[in-house]
Amino acid sequence: MSGRVSKPHEVVERALELSRADGCVVIADEHSSANLRWAGNALTTNGVTRGRTLTVVATVDGKEGTASGVVSRSAVTADELEPLVRAAEAAAHAAGPAEDAQPLVTGVDGSPEFTQAPAETSSAVFADFAPALGEAFARARAGGRELYGFAYHELVSSYLGTSTGLRLRHDQPNGTLELNAKSPDRTRSAWAGRSTRDFRDVDPAAMDAELAVRLGWAERRVELPAGRYETLLPPTAVADLLIYQMWSASGRDAVEGRTVFSKPGGGTRVGEKLTDLPLTLRSDPHAPGLQTAPFVIAHSSGGDQSVFDNGLPLAATEWMREGKLRHLTTSRHSAGLTGLPVAPGIDNLILDGGEDRSLDEMVADTERGLLLTCLWYIREVDPATLLLTGLTRDGVYLVENGEVTGEVNNFRFNESPVGLLGRATEAGRTEKTLPREWSDWFTRAAMPALRVPDFNMSSVSQGV
Repeated sequence: MSGRVSKPHEVVERALELSRADGCVVIADEHSSANLRWAGNALTTNGVTRGRTLTVVATVDGKEGTASGVVSRSAVTADELEPLVRAAEAAAHAAGPAEDAQPLVTGVDGSPEFTQAPAETSSAVFADFAPALGEAFARARAGGRELYGFAYHELVSSYLGTSTGLRLRHDQPNGTLELNAKSPDRTRSAWAGRSTRDFRDVDPAAMDAELAVRLGWAERRVELPAGRYETLLPPTAVADLLIYQMWSASGRDAVEGRTVFSKPGGGTRVGEKLTDLPLTLRSDPHAPGLQTAPFVIAHSSGGDQSVFDNGLPLAATEWMREGKLRHLTTSRHSAGLTGLPVAPGIDNLILDGGEDRSLDEMVADTERGLLLTCLWYIREVDPATLLLTGLTRDGVYLVENGEVTGEVNNFRFNESPVGLLGRATEAGRTEKTLPREWSDWFTRAAMPALRVPDFNMSSVSQGV
């Protein structure tokens, strides 16, 4: 081999051959992406990228325990491969015993496609979408509104090999579409977003029509003070809140008394009822349309993720079943520490069990309340209660007697997703959604709209 190695499975095999450590894990991630951007009803830029990242995990057994060293680099050539492996080994020798040390995973059937070329995206992914977007521009222009936004598609082929014989492969497509409509004087703005695997299930014309309705609602402006309001949270807002809850659901942190899932006096709240609604919060690597890696791919250790768990099979997991907390996230190490079952994090999240009702139907049953578009700038205030703060954005609407009657000012909110689940009085139909705040990190979600009788709008915000 010379220059840049072209076949990722060969890179993995060669790195494992070069290893002198007691154990070794190699992950080759092949990235490709394509994007479109537009402003004022016209395309502005587009581009395609390619890249490779190689991660080597070396484990060294010593008298005091097993140490690990992890080194990741991009665009590794054949000549740079051995120095990368040696760097990981040096890091392991320099480190103290790893707290999360476990035997490397064994006995997992290999991926038949391990030796095949990586999957790649290209501008062709937009072949049908781009013309439809052009037609949406024309309609928007005729309707006196301007469309802004971007479409992004990524494919990551991950090749995972270990010194214990694992040879695994996963191809992860990820697509996001964000569309923002503005009035020509920029005083009114509305947003819609979609998550997609291939851009064949997104309809820019339908999104533009939805945004046109919202801009129409905003022609009447109503100023409201801070306070608690009956509020309809659309699926995107529910996703942003529950993803943060998922990230905070560490079994170890709960046992150590540091989170909202800690039981006063010791232990965890597993088994407790979090909501009277028959809702189930779950992750499933094989969920249709939301498929994600069916085994652990860990580029670093931390919290309830461990590089020693690389290749560990993932199964459908219910975090909450019919309102009762069932599982918290654990690695093999933290499961052993806490006595909880092994339940690694999975890269999708689904809340279902609500009624088969659309958000429009929920609006029609609202005497007086607020309808949100989305949330942003979400930050944690208090981990003990999981109190979060953030802002509303791109449209908060007043509902009166079952109809939207105008747009109101934006607010800062203070709420805990766990508290919201406990107080929610209605959940609608579960649908695939794009979490706006976390769309750079987490896009595979399906959520219902929620009705909360007393959502805390803590102060008025001038945000848009």
